[in-house]
Amino acid sequence: MSKSSLGLWGDRVKSQLTSLKVESLGRVGVLLGGRSGEREISLMSGNGVLQALISKGVDAHAFDTGLRNPTELAGEKFDRVFISLHGRYGEDGTIQGLLELLELPYTGSGVLASALAIDKIATKQIWISNGLSTPEFEELTANSDWSAVAKHLGLPLIVKPAHEGSSLGLTKVKSVEELPAAYALAASLDTKVVAETCIVGDELTCPLVGQGDSAEALPVIKIIPPQANYDFHNKYFSDETQYLCPTGLPTEVNERVQELALAAYKALGCRTWGRADVMLDQKTGKPYLLEMNTSPGMTSHSLVPMAAKATGVEYADLVLWLLLQTMQQKEGASA
Repeated sequence: MSKSSLGLWGDRVKSQLTSLKVESLGRVGVLLGGRSGEREISLMSGNGVLQALISKGVDAHAFDTGLRNPTELAGEKFDRVFISLHGRYGEDGTIQGLLELLELPYTGSGVLASALAIDKIATKQIWISNGLSTPEFEELTANSDWSAVAKHLGLPLIVKPAHEGSSLGLTKVKSVEELPAAYALAASLDTKVVAETCIVGDELTCPLVGQGDSAEALPVIKIIPPQANYDFHNKYFSDETQYLCPTGLPTEVNERVQELALAAYKALGCRTWGRADVMLDQKTGKPYLLEMNTSPGMTSHSLVPMAAKATGVEYADLVLWLLLQTMQQKEGASA
C-alpha cells in the first residue's frame, strides 16, 4: 500500500466517523476477559476499548465471558458487540457461532475464518495451498522421532501449541535434546503441537482492515525486543521492546510484506481487521508468514493502534470505526 493510499484510508475513516450518529449504534457490549490463557491481556484490551467507546458517547457495557455464561448475552439486549477476547473461546469461532445464532452483529472475522486462523496448522496448510511463504513445519506427537524432526526443520527450530497466542508455551529449541521438554510444555497447553523452522531476521507485523477486494494493509511495524526474545512479558509489559513505524526498511520490502500479509488475510476469509506476524529472513530477504491474529490486542503496547496512528487515526477513532463495520454485516454472513 502506498503512502498516498494510507492517507486515503485515514481520511475515509475520519469522513465516515464525522457523519456517524453514535446513537445509531444502540446498546453495545464489549466482550472481554474470557477463559483462555490470554485472559489478562483481554481484560486490558477490553477495558481500553470500553473507555474509548464511552469517550465517544457510545452506550457501551462490559461483558466478561469468563465470569458470566455467554448465553446471558441474549438477555442484555445488545444491538452489537465488540469482541476483545483473545485466544480460545473468543478468537476461535465459538463465540462467533453463538453471536450468529443470536443474530447479533460483532467485530472481527466470522466463524470459519476465526476457526481456521486460531489453528496454526490449518492456517499454514491454506497458505501453502495458495502459494504463500510460511516456515516449514510438522505436527509433533509424543512418539515423534526428535532427530528426524531436527533434520527436517533444522536447528534452531520453534515449538509451540497450535491453538495458543501471545507466545504462550513457545520454545526456541537449539538442540535435539531440548525437543522433548519443549513438546511437553506445548502439549500441557494444547492437544496439538507444531514445530517449525526458525527464521532468523527482522520480526515484523502488518495490520489489515476491511474485507475481500476492499481489504487493505496498514503500515508495517518492526519489532525489536530485548535479547531478541519477544515473549509474553516483552509483548505486553516491557518498556524495553522497541517498535519502529515506519520500519526503516526499504520501501519495496515494506510493500512486499504488505502484499504477503494481505494475501494471507484474504486466503483465510478474514474481515473487519486482523494482524499478520511475519519474519524477514536476514539471509535471503524473503518474508515468511507466522500466524494471523483475528482479534488483535488493543492494549497500550498493541500494534494495530500504532499502525492506525501512522495513518492519522487515533485509538478511540479506530475503535469506533471497527464497531461501525458491524452495521455493514449481511444477515447470516459467517465467513
